[in-house]
Formats: sequence, C-alpha cells, structure tokens
Amino acid sequence: MSTESTRPLLLPQNRKLRHLRGIFLRNLTFSRPRGRTIDDASLNKSPAKLESLRETNQLHHTLSSENLRPPAGRRRSTNLANASPLVRQKRIEEAFDAKLADGFFTLHVQGEGEDDPIYISEIAERSANFNFRFFELSELDASVSRSPLVTVKVWTKRQGKWTLLLQDDIDLRALNWLGSLDHVHFPPNSLVFHMVDGIYSLELSKKYPPPKQTTPLPTSSYNALMRLATLDNSIQDALATRDAVAKQINDMLEREPKNELPEAQDRLAITNKYLAAQRRSVAAARKKKEDLQASIAARRAAIAEGRALQEKAARDVENATEQLAQSKELAAQTKERIHGQRRRICEDLLRIYNIVPVPLSPPLTFQICGTPLPNTVYDSTLKSAGEDALSGALGYVAQLTDALQYYLSVPLPYPITPFGSRSTIRDDISLLSDPQPIFPLYVPRGGSSAQFRFEYGWFLLNKDIEALCASQGLKVVDIRHTLPNLKYLLYVCSAGTDEVPERKRGGVRGLWAGRLKSLGIAGSVGGDDASSLGGGSRRGSDASDAAAASQHRQREELQKGVWRANGEAEPGGQPPVPFEDREVKLTLRTKGLRENAAR
Repeated sequence: MSTESTRPLLLPQNRKLRHLRGIFLRNLTFSRPRGRTIDDASLNKSPAKLESLRETNQLHHTLSSENLRPPAGRRRSTNLANASPLVRQKRIEEAFDAKLADGFFTLHVQGEGEDDPIYISEIAERSANFNFRFFELSELDASVSRSPLVTVKVWTKRQGKWTLLLQDDIDLRALNWLGSLDHVHFPPNSLVFHMVDGIYSLELSKKYPPPKQTTPLPTSSYNALMRLATLDNSIQDALATRDAVAKQINDMLEREPKNELPEAQDRLAITNKYLAAQRRSVAAARKKKEDLQASIAARRAAIAEGRALQEKAARDVENATEQLAQSKELAAQTKERIHGQRRRICEDLLRIYNIVPVPLSPPLTFQICGTPLPNTVYDSTLKSAGEDALSGALGYVAQLTDALQYYLSVPLPYPITPFGSRSTIRDDISLLSDPQPIFPLYVPRGGSSAQFRFEYGWFLLNKDIEALCASQGLKVVDIRHTLPNLKYLLYVCSAGTDEVPERKRGGVRGLWAGRLKSLGIAGSVGGDDASSLGGGSRRGSDASDAAAASQHRQREELQKGVWRANGEAEPGGQPPVPFEDREVKLTLRTKGLRENAAR
C-alpha cells in the first residue's frame, strides 16, 4: 500500500506489529526540554504508559510556574568575531558534537523478554535525524507479529560510549496518522512510525483530511470475515498440532536405545576416505622429495661447474692483470703511433694540397694548388675561365675533405663524391622539397634554381669541414671560410713536438721483394739495402743519388731472378721493366699501400 494515501486504511484496533515497516527519529536532543515539567515530559497517551507511571515508586518534584520561566540572568555571549580561528573552530566542533551522535534502535515485545530484541537496526553515524532502513516483521512468530504492543529503545553513542537515550512502550492502536512528513514540526526525540498504509506519530495530533464524497464500495460480509477467522484458527491449530507431534517424536527417539552400528559404519567410511587421502598425500610427498633431491643434485653440479668456471675466470683475470700494464703501454704506443702517422699524413696533404694566401688580396683569401677560392662568395660576373677555376678549387677541397675523413676516422655527415671539377655532395639528412639529394660542387649552367643548388652544395661542404674540425676539438668561427678552416685543421692535426715518424716500408717494391724471396732468389734485397726501397732522403741530395743507383742495381737483379725462375734465357740489350713483360704473370695487391711521397 502506498504511504502517500490521504487517509489511513487500517482501523486502530487492526494495527499489528506485522504492519510496521520502519521507524524514524527526529530532533535528537540530549537535554531536558525547557518549559515542561518532568511529569509532562514523561506523560504519554498510551494506556501502557499510564499504567507504567502508576506502578512507578519514584517521586519527582513538579516544577512550578516560577521554575518554568527562563532565568533572568545575562545571556551568554556568542560573539566570536574577536576570537582566534582555533577558538572558533573548537566552539563549532563542540556545538556539532552536542547535537550529533551515532545511534540505533531495538524492538522488544512483552512476553518475549526485555533482554532479547526481536529486531536490531543498523547504526546511523553522526546525525540528529535518523532515517533507519525499512524492515519486515511478518515472518516472525504469530504471537509476536499479532501483538499491537512494542517497546522501542533508542541507543546513542557520544564520546565513545553507548547509552540508552529513549525507551518508549508503544501501543500501535494509539498512534496518530500523519500521512506525510512535509511541513511537520516534530518535538525533540520524536519517533515516526511507517505502517503499511502511511506515516504515524505518537506526539502529534491526527491530520485527517475531509472525507471525499464518493459512492460506497462493497466490502467483505460478516460471514466471509468469520470464515476467514475460522480458517486462520484452523491454521494455528494445525501448526500447534505439528509442534506437538514433533515434540512427541523427539521424545520417542530419546527413549529408544541408541544403535551405534550405522554411526560406526559412517566413522569407518570416513576413516577409510581420510586414509586413502593420506596415502595419496604421502605418495605425492615422496615424489616431491625425489624431485627436490634431483633438483638439489643438479644444482650442486651446476654450482661445481660454476665454481670451476669462476676459478678459471679468476686465473684469466689474474693473467690479464699481469698483462694489463703491458697492454696499456702497447695501447698507448699504438695510439701515439697513430697520432704520429696522422701528423705525417696531414703534413703530406698540406704539401700536396698547397693552401697559401693569395698575393695582393684581402685577408683570409687563400688558394689551393695555385687556384684561388673565395670564401663562399660567388660573383656572377666571372668569366668562364674564372668559373672553371672555382669549380677546380672546389674539386681540390672536396678531394682533400673526403681523404681526411678516412685518415681522421670521422665519417662525414654529407658524403662527398670527388670527381675533379665535377665533384658532388649528397644530403640524406635534411627534408627538402627537391627530390634530387645530390648537389653540385661546380659552377652550374642554369637559372636561379641551379645557382641555389650550387650554393647549398658549397654550404654542405663547409658543414663537413666544420664536423672534421669539431672532431679535433676546434671551434669554427665562420663556416664560410672554406680554405682558412681547412688549413687551420691541417695545421692542428700536423702539430706536435715529437719527430714525425717515417713512412712504413713496403708498397709495390716490398711485394716484389717478397715474391723473389718466395722463389728462393738471393740478392741484395734485404738488410740495409732493403731499407733504401722506401728511402726517406730528399731528392737531389747525395744520399738520394746513391739510393737511386742502388735501386737500379736491385731492379736489374730482380729482372734476372725472374728470368731464371721462368727458365728463360737472358735476352741481350736493355732488359725491359718487369711490369712491361707480358710473359711474367704476377698478381700485385697494392690496395691501401702508399709510396713515399717525399720521393
């Protein structure tokens, strides 16, 4: 039934505990209401409450009309304007704690014992108006669900202690129908009862709206109600008979002798079941034990193997430690040799690609191999000869820069393809709209697009030179100074206080000497004479002439040795150069070897 009906549907004498659905508590108060006597506060309109008051032996002093008036003393000031925030916060917390609490209620029925509640609600936390959950009492025993009397106890928790706040003996037949909670002012500690047909209260008066003028509806007749009552009595008698028969059966079972055989059989079956389970557990434990033993044995073998490897590694470390100083010294020597060879190579490159200032020219104007190269400034008024000279100078710079990347072990960010005055450079890094990533390092023949490609290629060449300088720890002030930056790089790479090492002996003549030695030809190739093959004397000196004569004699001996090795007769006249003899089939691998540039 709806709780928003305009009139109650149950007659007062028909209200039972099974019709109760919920209880609310309004205006929680812990102090005695002012303006009321103890007698008035304790008075209740229910007959049970009046009867309990008559049986009470305690005496209370009734307040007079003078005592009901509030004291005329000065009101307590609540002005907290000048108080500190801590004091105001404390006052606010005290005010809230004085009005809020945790609470729950219990329902008791007379005859079932006051200590055994028939229902215990949930605990509502920190509130002054409690809306407890609805419940269902129709499933309880008939003696309880048919009772119109119930005792409500409200328990509250303050300062960590539970106390009994309110205990009322309620007669559901004396409740006043409210219908709704809207626009209702409840007194302190007021209980609100939710029945199946609406909302009721004990303290407030009834609010019945005027009856509607409707036609009467047919209801059940007296005979139908009597038959329903007779049927209910029959059901209750059947239930009582069932309880009596069940009690008699239990008494008969208790008087009969106990047969322990089925119980023993059950215990035996359970014992056999547990025994089989334990046997399976023992078998599983044994298998696990065997697996663990095998695992332990494998781990011990692995530990032994690891210890052996560790001892071997320790011996290797000890041996390597003994050779560490020698290896460090060898690495330092190798590094010094590499540095020396780089110095020598850079000096050779500086002599080969002669970079000198242009006479009678502005500062920082240099020429390479006698070809002047401006500092990234292209004059369109140059004639064809000047354009060819510019392309040739850029070809020299491209060839020198490409060679330096291998000697200094520094890869260029923009690869160069040296091809004389038609060298090119490639840009695989930048995201350009031009689909062709190869840019010319020579003066183009075309419009503004070709001019842009040429200038951009020159810019990439300068960036490669900057990368080489950065690898040697040099800071380039202006990358547009192509030849000054390149000359500065060669000067720094060839600088040093130690003596420049000699060129490694070998080359084509060294391979030829090794070929003759493999053929078993003895000659003057070896010892001190062999050192003259890669001689380091200056051209035009006496030592250079002596070396040239020695090399001529060695060449003749090599020719004679080759003829004797091939079984041919020595022809008359001037013997040909070994490399011009088509009958001699020799394979000379000279890739990566260099002749003595000083010669």
